[in-house]
Amino acid sequence: MQPTFLTTILARPDTRALKIGEQAGAVALVTVLTAVAAQISIPLPFTPVPFTFQPMVVLVGAMALGARLGMASQISYLALGIAGLPVFAASPVLPQGIARLLGPTGGYLMAYPFAAFLAGWLAERGLDRRYMTSVLAMLAGLTIVFTGGVLWLGVFMPNAHGLSAALATGFYPFILGDVIKLLAAAIVMPRLWALTGLRLR
Repeated sequence: MQPTFLTTILARPDTRALKIGEQAGAVALVTVLTAVAAQISIPLPFTPVPFTFQPMVVLVGAMALGARLGMASQISYLALGIAGLPVFAASPVLPQGIARLLGPTGGYLMAYPFAAFLAGWLAERGLDRRYMTSVLAMLAGLTIVFTGGVLWLGVFMPNAHGLSAALATGFYPFILGDVIKLLAAAIVMPRLWALTGLRLR
């Protein structure tokens, strides 16, 4: 297993003593960025699922933090939402609070910690060092997000109409846009490694 970007930074002599505080701060930062990304949402008339930038923040943040801390950042995000803070995407029909997790977008939200863990785990194995492997790591995480979201829509929601309907409302309208966003976001970690002068492995 290779060190993540965060653990490499914290291994430097001038930051080692602040390791626990820096880790907590990094987790909090990704949590906040996830909440901010949720506010940049575009409702679509043919689906209850809005278009947001959250998945990319979840995945890039996890690749910087690693599996354990990446997952912690998304558990923290969900905990804030369950507590009633307005961290979920603004919606005229979907409530804030724990009820959001029981609504049509709940599957995507509940998949975030698992997607973050997978993306972080792959980053710990060096897939965040280069562009194409970053794309693969983020695609793996995005697959978790869509799997959770579509299964929730098609199977677990009251009055669910099956997986074909769930794909039509929760996958097909978003996959192209999310892949384009992913291709752009995948440059972040390789560039961070290069700009900071840390050794690529």
